[in-house]
Amino acid sequence: MSSSTFPVRSMAMSLWGFWTHGRGVERTCYLIGVALFLAGLFHLGVFAVDGGPWEGPVSWRKPTTFGLSFGLTLITITWVTSFVRLGDRARGGLLGLFAAACVLEVTFITVQAWRHVPSHFNNEGPLNTAIAMVLAAGGVALIAILVTLTLASFRDAPEQDPAMRLAVRAGFVALLFALAAGAAMIAKGMVLVKTGHQQAAYTAADALKPAHAVTMHAILVLPGLAWLLTFTTWTEARRRRMIARVTLAYVLAAAAVIAASVIKFI
Repeated sequence: MSSSTFPVRSMAMSLWGFWTHGRGVERTCYLIGVALFLAGLFHLGVFAVDGGPWEGPVSWRKPTTFGLSFGLTLITITWVTSFVRLGDRARGGLLGLFAAACVLEVTFITVQAWRHVPSHFNNEGPLNTAIAMVLAAGGVALIAILVTLTLASFRDAPEQDPAMRLAVRAGFVALLFALAAGAAMIAKGMVLVKTGHQQAAYTAADALKPAHAVTMHAILVLPGLAWLLTFTTWTEARRRRMIARVTLAYVLAAAAVIAASVIKFI
């Protein structure tokens, strides 16, 4: 076997190991994540066939992007949490609730898309109001779970690879900024709805979408890089320095995007 193919095989075996050695709740979450991702791809196909606007509160964009995003996020959080020091009961409970909240969000957003009505800020009639409230409750649950996991990632774990530990912690902290941006978008939209400006609520929060996106993906990018670096010949100290530099660069880039977004938002 050539040295050039060995890392690829090692990486594939490592990825397979996360499945074969994963706990039952982790394997279940991986499967649910894949199903949500495929649902997003399916609705991208529906958009290609059915057409219609891509932007706006009533479009196939929402079930597409939410399916893809929640599917990838569930898979990512399940994987990243394997590097967090948690008891089996706590891990199972948190991941189970997180998966349920992801399914709930994607399901009701998809239902509203097929009904051709907005999924958020929609209080027209008891059914739409109930769905909007359920989506809001699901969002609160996601925030609570991810805050708990972020705090758990800062528990002392001396056996963990230092580069991965730094990447996981930085990724979770960045994810909290993404949640804050999402909460701000919803809060501003609700204020506009209550003051009789429902149509404006669907577009007013668009300014924060870049900040929401760039901070959300750090939880995959940084731990993913730390994992890739374990297949190099670099020393532990060198790998940690690299992650520290990349994290700093990511923070600076994210700060610039957040600043520009906040200026537009306010």
